[in-house]
Amino acid sequence: MLDNKTDALRSHDQTWLVRWSRFFPILDWGLHYQREYLAGDLTAGIVVGTVLIPQAMAYALLAGLPPEIGLYASILPPVVYALIGTSRLISVAPVALDSLMVGAAIAPLAAENTPQYLGMALLLALTIGAIDILMGIFRLGLLVNFLSEAVISGFISAAAIVIGFSQVKHLLGLKIPQTESFIQLLVYLVQGIGAINWVTLLLGFVSILILVYFPKILGKQLQKCGFHELTIMPLTKSAPLLLVIGSSLLVWLLHLDRVAGVKVVGDIPKGLPSLTFPVLDGNTISALLPAAFAISFVGFMEAFSVGKFLASKRRQKVDPNQEFIALGAANLSAALTGGYPVTGGVSRSGVNFSANANTPLASIITASIVALVLMFLTPLFYFLPQACLAAIIVMAVANLLDFGTLQRLWVYNRADAIAWMAAFFPVLLTSVEKGILIGAAVSILLHLWRTSKPHIAVVGRVGETEHFRNVLRHNVKTCPHVLAVRVDASLYFVNTKYLEEYLLLGVTARPEVKYLVLVCSAVNSIDGSALETLKNLIVDLKTRGIEFYMSEVKGPVMDGLLKVGFVDELGKDHIFLTTDQAMRFLECGS
Repeated sequence: MLDNKTDALRSHDQTWLVRWSRFFPILDWGLHYQREYLAGDLTAGIVVGTVLIPQAMAYALLAGLPPEIGLYASILPPVVYALIGTSRLISVAPVALDSLMVGAAIAPLAAENTPQYLGMALLLALTIGAIDILMGIFRLGLLVNFLSEAVISGFISAAAIVIGFSQVKHLLGLKIPQTESFIQLLVYLVQGIGAINWVTLLLGFVSILILVYFPKILGKQLQKCGFHELTIMPLTKSAPLLLVIGSSLLVWLLHLDRVAGVKVVGDIPKGLPSLTFPVLDGNTISALLPAAFAISFVGFMEAFSVGKFLASKRRQKVDPNQEFIALGAANLSAALTGGYPVTGGVSRSGVNFSANANTPLASIITASIVALVLMFLTPLFYFLPQACLAAIIVMAVANLLDFGTLQRLWVYNRADAIAWMAAFFPVLLTSVEKGILIGAAVSILLHLWRTSKPHIAVVGRVGETEHFRNVLRHNVKTCPHVLAVRVDASLYFVNTKYLEEYLLLGVTARPEVKYLVLVCSAVNSIDGSALETLKNLIVDLKTRGIEFYMSEVKGPVMDGLLKVGFVDELGKDHIFLTTDQAMRFLECGS
């Protein structure tokens, strides 16, 4: 009896854990944490920390914010995500693309380095957090299906170019106005080309060489020397941190900030961020809302795509709705601790995976390292040249360029290639937000265009089998009095007129046809408009002396047809389970 009660309690506890672990995944990985995970999590946490510290400062400058804001946004958000996110491997913190969009959204509304600018960044993070959480609550994770891979690739490639060129002024030591327009930026760069600071240019050029050498060349050299992969990876990924330390020492020793006019980061406040709460101003929220939706969507797409990819490597799952909630909570925590919008970064998450991270504990360790740096080491960054941070950004976004996808799409599917370009060029010619909207609109229009003319085939019997295939592709048998047509798409308002025209032309070209069989093996749904078109088609065929039949109608489609009385109107004897049964019956009947 006692054993039964104990088993019942255990079962209840397990059920409770399973239920709550959907909302708090830490109950899953935390309570089942294994000792052998620790080494990988420690290594990954430290390696990603060394990558994140310079990145976070660089991305904050990209957003028009002081460098410490990027560090603030790298402490609590990754911890919050670790508690409720479903991906065990992505690294949540500031990213280049969102940082660019933040700067583009706030720059027209407030001047940089002002309390108003920072306040808007906090408000933007709060708004994005609220949008993400609402998206998750209302289970709108399906929105990930509305942007094709072609559009995402084109958008990110264009954004990478915009980000890269936005850093050229820091690499050249130029003073040019902040602008969202890529064309205007090019004009400013050309106009200011005569005022290049050659020392800054040299620092930036050497920084890029170092950032290229470590991952591309040093790794191969160490492999040839017999070093283990676990030793090589931290060394090659430490290039940004070593660059920050080395360039800061160089500027300090040679007084390049005073002697050569090299721009440095300057004072970074020491200590952890204090609690903050954005000023909720209705007019400001209205002005920021379009950008907040765009950043929310772009950030989610970036995080979800990399999270899903890495999860597949470990046979794990990522829940899009819970991801919306987790990213929303991370952004809320950023707004409350002096940070700005965050999401899962592609490059950092890849480093996290490569460094053998096993659980989100790696992200918590990374956040702890950032916190320690803020508490004790920020004075060391005073002489850090902005050109080095610009080089870090340029190299980070260079990996996002994806012209190979455009080349493959142009060969395989021109429509997808057009969608790629429809996302790419508007970002360069207008703005990031408009670019993604135009790309999404073109993607949807191309989808409607493709589905408006579905593949339709006249089919015949293969030999003496029960299989029916396209008469244009296979040697098949047909009956002159029966026209069997297979439509390879669901039927809805966009494509039913095309189907109707195809069928009427088919029977017109074959005066001997007495029976038309619509093979529905690939039809997953029939909407109201399509149903009305079918009814009109049946009437039209009857006036021509042709009977209409259906075969291989799927269960859910049949349920709908039964509910609206279509089956009774057509006649149950006019719907066959298989095309073979339909053809045998009609061939005999003819």
